[in-house]
Amino acid sequence: MSSFNDMHKDFPRIIELPRYLDPRGNLAVIEELRDIPFSIERAHWIYDVPGGGGREGHAYRANRELIIALSGSFDVIVTDPLGTRTYTLNRSYQALYLPVLTWRELTNFSTNAVVLVVSSLPYDESDYIIDAEEYKKLIKGDGK
Repeated sequence: MSSFNDMHKDFPRIIELPRYLDPRGNLAVIEELRDIPFSIERAHWIYDVPGGGGREGHAYRANRELIIALSGSFDVIVTDPLGTRTYTLNRSYQALYLPVLTWRELTNFSTNAVVLVVSSLPYDESDYIIDAEEYKKLIKGDGK
């Protein structure tokens, strides 16, 4: 099994998306392989999370994601072999890029927040890692 560092050279980070300011309303853009480092295979959004609420954590074996706060704000707690960090998303032109084997938990939602998630792969239940202990073993090279 390859180590975390062998599997990818990416790291979680905020990506500033191109934006166009206009008095009639602003526009932000995502172009695959130009603004983000993957082709887009899936998009979904999360909404109606109660204020202050959150979503349980998980990671992916192969999928990469871009997470954007289209409206409102929330925190993304990210864990990988480099440690744990919290990113606050509250600007629709800022996206959090998450490479493979990055545990994430969305928390501290503002009322009426809307989250857009763009993925590099179609939905595949077998790609999900939903058990935190399994994730820890996997990134240490002890898992499958």
